Amino acid sequence: MTPTEPLTGGAAAPIAVRPPLPVKMVIAGGFGVGKTTTVGSISEIEPLTTEASITEVAAGVDDLTHTPRKTTTTVAMDFGCITIDPTLKLYLFGTPGQERFGFMWDDIVEGAVGGLVIVDTRRLDECYAAVDYFEHKGIPFAVAVNAFDGKVEHSLDEVRWALDVSDGVPVVVFDARERGSVRDALLVVLELALARTGS
Repeated sequence: MTPTEPLTGGAAAPIAVRPPLPVKMVIAGGFGVGKTTTVGSISEIEPLTTEASITEVAAGVDDLTHTPRKTTTTVAMDFGCITIDPTLKLYLFGTPGQERFGFMWDDIVEGAVGGLVIVDTRRLDECYAAVDYFEHKGIPFAVAVNAFDGKVEHSLDEVRWALDVSDGVPVVVFDARERGSVRDALLVVLELALARTGS
């Protein structure tokens, strides 16, 4: 064997396959807007949830008018993941919706590239806290109007006006139950985050 001959006997050296880049994204919004459903619809693993039964005391605090069949609520976070392509894997962290669990948000959001703020147009006031949080932290986010029963109560322009978000914040309609619809909404946030970093 001469010094120029490959040690493998002429076969090409195997190309190392890198694992996909892990990227953290937060799913936020008010109580009962569809955060747990969103994570569950898209996750390629069995999602981790921290659901607890709604007690009579909690029912007196949380407005169940528009979600009368809701029997559980997230008390810490939801977690799931989805591989976007061979180079990128999204790790999804859903926040609890009630203000009394707001003390956990800083820990959940730490290191996230962006957020998807889910809103129910029948009760827009319940998502103000999430919108304010992302604006205050300077974290890229998109507003996703969940189409409950396949419809929304207000136009996207009306939602943008009501939330007073800038033109740089995408406002889209999606269905938290549909995997493809959730994927498209997440990609909006991902593209926004990439544009912010100049990638």
